[in-house]
Amino acid sequence: MDVSVDLASCAPAEGGLTTGAVARLLGVAPTTLRSWDRRYGIGPAARQDGRHRRWTEADIAALRNMCALTSAGLPPAEAARTVLAGAPRDRATGTGAPEADASGAADRPRSGRAPRAAGPLPLGRARRECRGLARAAIRLDAPAIDELLTTVLDRYGLPAAWDEVMMPALHVVGRKWETAGERYIEVEHLLSWHVSGALRGVSAERSPDPDAGLALLACAPGETHSLALEALAATLVQQSLPVRMFGAAVPATALEDAVRRTGPAAVVIWAQSRATASGSLVARLDGIEWGVRGARRSPLVCVAGPGWAGRLPTGIRHLSGLADAVDTLATLQPEQVARRRTSSPDA
Repeated sequence: MDVSVDLASCAPAEGGLTTGAVARLLGVAPTTLRSWDRRYGIGPAARQDGRHRRWTEADIAALRNMCALTSAGLPPAEAARTVLAGAPRDRATGTGAPEADASGAADRPRSGRAPRAAGPLPLGRARRECRGLARAAIRLDAPAIDELLTTVLDRYGLPAAWDEVMMPALHVVGRKWETAGERYIEVEHLLSWHVSGALRGVSAERSPDPDAGLALLACAPGETHSLALEALAATLVQQSLPVRMFGAAVPATALEDAVRRTGPAAVVIWAQSRATASGSLVARLDGIEWGVRGARRSPLVCVAGPGWAGRLPTGIRHLSGLADAVDTLATLQPEQVARRRTSSPDA
C-alpha cells in the first residue's frame, strides 16, 4: 500500500497522523506504537503543541520497517536499531536508537521500569519465523501473519512448518491466554483463523492415488480443537492421498454413519482433552464392518491428540505426531483392511 496515498486521504489539516490513525493504517495496536516510541525511539518526529503525537510519512515508513523486521523474527530492540541506523539521529524529539550495553539496557523502558509481563510472547528457542508469527499475532497484524505463513510453507514444507513454526506459536499464544484471562483470546482466535486458512490453501501435487486407502479424519464429539487434524488433512492432500475431513465436534452417530457410507481404510479420531476422549466410540468404530460374507472390511482405527494419554483403548494405535500419522496412513492400502479382518481369529 502506498503511504503517500494513505496520508493524503487521512491526514488532518495540521499535518501528520494521530497514533490511532497510524495504528489502524498498519494494523498495529496503539499501545505497541507507544511502547516502541518509549523503549526504542521509534516515535513521531513532531508533536503538536509539544504533546500530541503527529506521525509523518517518514515516521510511518520507519514503522513499516519495524513491523517487517519484527515479523521476520528480529527482537524489537534489534529491529529498532536496524531501523534507526538509517534514520537521522537529530530528530525533533531528540531521540535515537538506544545504545545497548552488557546488561541489555536497550530492551528496558526509558523510565527504568521493568517491562510489563504482558509484553512479547515467550517462545524460548523457537525458530525465528515462529517468533515473528507470534509477534504479528499479538499486534493483530493479519497481512503479516498471512505473509509469514506463506513464507514458511514455501521454505520448509508443510510438516516442518507445522511442527516448528505454526504449532509452537499456537501453543504459546494459548498458554498466554490461559494465564492472562480474556486478554489474549482475540490473538489466539486471529492466529487460529489464519493458520486454518493457510492449511486449507494447500493443493495436491498431482491427482489422488487411486490405489491408496481413504482416510477419514474427525474430532471426537464435543472436541472443538481441530487445527492439528487440519494439518494432517492438508499434508495428505498435498501428497495426493484421499482424505475426508469432518472437522470439529462430530456427533458419534454421524461419525459411525460416515464410516459405513465411505468405507475408509483408516479412521483418525482427535481429542485435545481427556473429557472428549471417548473410548466407547473408538470401540464401536473398530467394530464396524461392511462388504459381503467372506470379504468383510473394517477400518484401521487410530487416535491422536493429548486427550488420549493414559486412556488408550486396547488394540488401538495412538499416532504420536504429524509425521507418524502421515507414515501410517500413506502406506495403508484398501486390501490390507480386508486382510486384517479376515485374518483375525474370530473373523
